[in-house]
Amino acid sequence: MALKWRKWNKAIHRDFGYLFFGMTIIYALSGIAINHRGDWNPNYIIVEKTMQESPINHRLDKDEVKQLLAKYDVADAYLKHYYPGETRLKVFLKGGTAVIDTETGEGSIELTRKRPLFREMNYLHYNPTVYWTWYSDIFAGALVILAISGIIIPRGSDGITARGLWLTLLGIAVPLVFVLIYLY
Repeated sequence: MALKWRKWNKAIHRDFGYLFFGMTIIYALSGIAINHRGDWNPNYIIVEKTMQESPINHRLDKDEVKQLLAKYDVADAYLKHYYPGETRLKVFLKGGTAVIDTETGEGSIELTRKRPLFREMNYLHYNPTVYWTWYSDIFAGALVILAISGIIIPRGSDGITARGLWLTLLGIAVPLVFVLIYLY
């Protein structure tokens, strides 16, 4: 009885595809997020507000600071405040800070909150524990098997001996060109 390698190849490719679907999505989306971390923060949403008040001639107490913050809808986030300089008021908020120049009345509020889904995916992308690293290594090995089994599934004019060969060579050439241009 001949070994039906095509049948086994398709079964392995299909089952690994199902098994590692979630990991593929996690690494793909977090990879895109990490690639563009100069354009946005994939872990946190940062909201900045400018403040403009009239000059403040005295040191504010807690209630006065909360009244000031109420104008910007952040009074409920108040934790504490202090004066790091003669004309500078710093307010600690849940998830952020506010800074006001009491002489000019100008200030800013910066609030941060966790970005849903991307924060968790990025956490996993950076291999947080040894067990996750092992699972990621298994996934990496499965990707090699998926790549190899995937190129030999199609037959005929779409297979690796025809059109598939040219696409595979192109897929190898693009990273090589980038390495040659940017590394050497």
